[in-house]
Amino acid sequence: MNSAQLISSLTSDTRKCIALALTLSEKSPEYLTRRPEPNAWNILECIQHLNLYGAFYIPEIKKAIQKSTSLPEKEFHPGWFGDYFAKSMAPKEKLNKMNTFKDKNPIHTFLDKKVLDVFLAQQSELLEALEMANQVSLNKVRIGTTLSRLIRLKLGDTFRFFINHQMRHVEQINKIITKMQEEK
Repeated sequence: MNSAQLISSLTSDTRKCIALALTLSEKSPEYLTRRPEPNAWNILECIQHLNLYGAFYIPEIKKAIQKSTSLPEKEFHPGWFGDYFAKSMAPKEKLNKMNTFKDKNPIHTFLDKKVLDVFLAQQSELLEALEMANQVSLNKVRIGTTLSRLIRLKLGDTFRFFINHQMRHVEQINKIITKMQEEK
């Protein structure tokens, strides 16, 4: 896959996340914390979940890019493991339910609209990292994962996995919004 096109597509998806967060920032705290079902995440919990992953991945990505002396390549070749993770996170018409790690599960924690501020700041940093990625190899730069720092994915796969994960939860938020509109 073409490296520049991949970065462009991921940048576009990140901008969609920003647009959603800006729209959500205009909503009331009651709206943002309304549960679609008793044990389902509300909108702020979805965003906080993404913040928890962003707090790990975005600094790791930026640090690895800054340390890299590799040169960009025209083509990105997904790794087997990274491609599997990226595809498993991609939004699908019928989302398969996945369990999250306990330390990344914000259900029933007190959250306020500051969660959206953190998310927007992280998305800005992610856009910076995507821009920086144009200067290095998406194939050679490696990023540790939250599973284990010993499991290292190619930079291109890390971006794909991370941003697909965000888009998956954007879908979840859109479903929550649709459900709330139907209940009116």
